[in-house]
Amino acid sequence: MLKALIRTMRPRQWAKNAVIFAALVFDRQLRPDNLPAVLRTCAGFVIFCILSGVVYIINDIADADADRKHPVKCNRPIASGVLPVPVALTAAIILVVILFPLAYLLSPAFALVALAYFLLNLAYSKWLKHIPLLDVLAIALGFVLRVVAGVTLIHVARFSPWLYIVMTLGSLYIGFGKRRSELALLADGANAHRPVLDGYTIPLLDQYITIVSGTTIIAYSLYTFSAPNLPANHLMMLTIPFVLYGVFRYLYLIQVEHSGGAPEDVLLSDKPLQLTIFLWGIAVLLIFYLF
Repeated sequence: MLKALIRTMRPRQWAKNAVIFAALVFDRQLRPDNLPAVLRTCAGFVIFCILSGVVYIINDIADADADRKHPVKCNRPIASGVLPVPVALTAAIILVVILFPLAYLLSPAFALVALAYFLLNLAYSKWLKHIPLLDVLAIALGFVLRVVAGVTLIHVARFSPWLYIVMTLGSLYIGFGKRRSELALLADGANAHRPVLDGYTIPLLDQYITIVSGTTIIAYSLYTFSAPNLPANHLMMLTIPFVLYGVFRYLYLIQVEHSGGAPEDVLLSDKPLQLTIFLWGIAVLLIFYLF
């Protein structure tokens, strides 16, 4: 049952919480002589991982009936009956009672952001996921709150607001891609599995994806030469090709390979995308900390 509980908390998706480190990295504080800030951010990352796991437990409890009709989600522990609902709900309550005092000890502002993230996801599980557009906007706001959480954990001096814009647009791009993949996979039965899909069509989602993918590239490009904390020689612009390829690769996976229904699976299985993200990360670290 413990194994089923951990599966329900979706450890594979905890990688999304790595955006908490954005403030640490892009404010040039990821240094050996700044160990307290590094440790605080790591602690915040762990708290958000477990908190997001609690959100998945609550979401699976709310979606149990719909998941049983899904070709893949029917195998989830709660939907399949392996993890009883009372056990899952009790575990979620205990974890919440533990997590928020720990978050407050790290920083009162961090605890407020964590609470906002938790309440947003409760609203998503209950209402927002059933409303077209608001469902994807809520997902995007969740990513932005993760970035804000990282900012509250350290003393930030040079973190650019452009990164909030890039994160918002990038998460909208992934969110719309996820909805398109779900719509294509479930076809005529999409509404029965996820009612919100009744408010979308593939041509409409393709238009949304075109808009947010293009503006993501533009926003990131503007960040690379207009943010005040970047090297004056504009070396950060050398990272633009990695972002371009990453956006184009994900679009290829959505429309040609028919992937993207589970972005974390795409990230963990697609080698070209993994290599692109790795090279982009190395380039950012070299530019920020050596040049």
